[in-house]
Order: sequence, then structure tokens, then C-alpha cells
Amino acid sequence: MKKIVAFILPILLVLSFASCTAFGEGGDGLSAYEIAVENGYTGDEESWLASLKGDDLSLSDVYAAAREAGFEGSLLDFLKEYLSYDDGDLARAGIAPASARISNSLLASVSVTCSFEYQVTNYGGWFGMGGGGTTTKEAKQSGSGVIYRLDKEKGDAYIITNYHVVYYYAALTEDHVSDAIKVYLYGSESERYAIDATYLGGSMNYDIAVLKVTDSDVIKNSSALAVSVADSNLLTVGDTAIAIGNAEGEGISVTRGVVSVDSEYIQMQACDNVSIVSYRLLRVDSAINSGNSGGGLFDEDGRLIGIVNAKINSSSVENIGYAIPSNIATYVADNIIETCDGETVKSPKKCMLGITLGVSGSAAYFDPDTGTTRIRETVYLTGVQSGKPADGVLKTGDVVNSIKIGEKTYAIDRSYIAVDIMLTCRVGDTVTVNYTRDGVPASATFTLTDASLVTVN
Repeated sequence: MKKIVAFILPILLVLSFASCTAFGEGGDGLSAYEIAVENGYTGDEESWLASLKGDDLSLSDVYAAAREAGFEGSLLDFLKEYLSYDDGDLARAGIAPASARISNSLLASVSVTCSFEYQVTNYGGWFGMGGGGTTTKEAKQSGSGVIYRLDKEKGDAYIITNYHVVYYYAALTEDHVSDAIKVYLYGSESERYAIDATYLGGSMNYDIAVLKVTDSDVIKNSSALAVSVADSNLLTVGDTAIAIGNAEGEGISVTRGVVSVDSEYIQMQACDNVSIVSYRLLRVDSAINSGNSGGGLFDEDGRLIGIVNAKINSSSVENIGYAIPSNIATYVADNIIETCDGETVKSPKKCMLGITLGVSGSAAYFDPDTGTTRIRETVYLTGVQSGKPADGVLKTGDVVNSIKIGEKTYAIDRSYIAVDIMLTCRVGDTVTVNYTRDGVPASATFTLTDASLVTVN
């Protein structure tokens, strides 16, 4: 586990209260059609393209062959470079070019500003003599967010951001969360188009907060979109990572990089300036700056893969940034929306079966279905807590194969999957743990009660 030297803090202003060689490129490289001819195909290129629609050979098969031969671009790059498709062809085929996918991500991105009142002590005079009292001042923080759920007709939205964007340890509010939050859509980043938002709930331990917007005329008359979310468990090292956020508080901007590490645990000081918190994060080499906090990290298809929240600040380090995986971010957001909306509680709840997990084997393997190298772990129980639901049912040493929550089954081939999905549990849900004990498959089912769920601050 690493300890990170710096949070990505949102921008803070303190004011007085009165304010490469690719496949087929160069040398003897051939196009996919020319390779087909060399292998005996006798028709023209148009007929060959039509043949790809048959059952024997899919376009994915051709692209996979190109990748194996050294092609390094995306599927859209392949279509355009080797199959002579242009943006118009792709659009007619229902495949959006990269620029359109990034545009959709921009329309789901927002800037966030938060104001906080706090007090300073006036000492005055020599050595603090001859003065006293306190002065109320105002602090402002700038960050980013993504539109998670949207009802344009009503002008309503739920927005995901970082908890540390809306929290200031010295704020006078009881929970130290801003009571004056504004969001701005991309292209409308001025006070004229400021949208009032309220804090619905959040978690310091996950660094996720949800903002709620109601009856906004700006949203009703906008082109705003809700994000499309990818399954972050399917990310692999080298995947595209596009960060969109309010860098330096200057409005929404875009940087591009790759996923450097698909999952790691790091420690950092939380925004209360006291707690040390461990987070499971993606590591990326996309340029991350102050103000990017809470903004989206997107894949090449414009789908959300994470929420940016940290970076390492060091003269000996370049481009090491972090993001909360989209699965965690949306699990927490859904939990907050269902638990806190219309209620006085402000924190999500998580299922605790009373088990601890370990990994007995971890190895990389090549997945021929996706053409990617992935990691697989053997996950087993290292302990069962007395008095918890699993007590007397599961045993230390049981190997966890899968977990079913309601009607959805999750294969447990990484330990973090079993931990993360506990955020999706609700009172009344049934949780079935499929495991192997002494070589024999078995299962245990639990029905969740209020006592099974704990508040996550």
C-alpha cells in the first residue's frame, strides 16, 4: 500500500467576507484487403467488405488479426485507415468518431464552485496585546463534476463530484460542507448561467459526493447529457484515459493519457486534515491539475471510467494521477441517492457480512476474447467475525468463486470486486456466496436486515 504525498485539492481562494510504426504503414505493410487477396480472395474490395458481414468472419476477427500483426490503433482507426471508411461512413453505420464521443463527454461535464464561511482570531497589537475578537471570512473552492442522472424536461440532475470539493475543514457549517454550491455547464461557465445545487450526501472515506439540482431553466434549455458509464472492472493497462475537468478553475478542458495501473490501494490525508484514508484507485498518466478534482475520466468511447481525485506532487515524479474507479463512484452515488434523498441522513450504507479476504494466487493471463492481458486472483476468507451474518456459516480458508446479489451474479476473480459490490446491497436483498471448501463447491445465502448495513462516513 502506498502513501500519497498530496491530495489534488480543489483551487482555494480566501476572501474577506465583505469577498509510432503502425500495421501496414511503411515498408512492405499490407492492408487487410491485400492480405485477404494474398490468402486467395479473388473478389474486389467492396465484395470483400460485404463478406465480413457473414457468419464465418466478423469485423472483430479482422481487427484482432490486425492487432496481432502489429496494428496499434483503435477499431475506428482501423476502419478509417485500412477499410477506407471516413467519418461519414462511420456515422451512417451508427459509429460515432472520437470527436463526437468526446463532445458527448463534454456535455456531461460541469465546473463546481463552493463557498464557505469561516472565522479567524484577531490578536492585534504587540504580542497579541490590545486586540481580540474574531472576523468572519469567506473561502471559495473550485472543482469539477459529471452529470450522472438527468431529467432535462424538469431541469433536474444528480451530479457526482469529490467529497473534498464540497468540504472545508474550517467551515462554520455543522458538517463543514458548503451550503452555497454552484455548477456550470460546459460553454456556459459564467455567473449568468450559474446553477444552484444542494449537497445530497457523501463519504469522506470514498471521496464521493452527490449534488442535486432541481428545476433549473439553464438545464432545461441546454444540450446537457448524462454520462455513459463503463464497467471499470474490465479496464486493462494501456486503455485510453481522458480527463475532463475545471483545471486551475479556468473552465472545462481535456487531457489525454492511458491507464497505468488498473487498481491499487493508496493512503492519503483526508480533507479533514486529520484522518488517514485508504482508497482503491486507478493510476493514470493523463495530465491532472488543481481543479480537476471531481471531474470525469473517460475511455476512448466517451464512457466514464473514473472520477479524478488525486496526484503526486514531486519534482522527481511526472504524470502520476489517480481516479476513483467508475464502479465505486456509481455504487456510492446510487447508494447516496437511494439512502439520502428526502432523508436527513447524508452518508451511504454498506453491507458487512463479517468476513475478511485474502489472495492466495495472482497471475496475469491473455484473454483471447478481448485481446487483452488481465490479472486473475484466487480469493479466500482469512477470517470470519463473531456475531456477524457469516459467523458459523462461512469458514476461514473458503475460496470465494462468485457472489450473487438479488438477480445479479459477480465473478470474484479480483478481491476488490467482493468488497466494492457490498455498496450495492440494500435492506431485504438476498446475498449468496458461492464458495469452495476442501475442494467441494457450496453456497450460503443471507437476507440483509438493517443490522447488516453500516454507515460509511
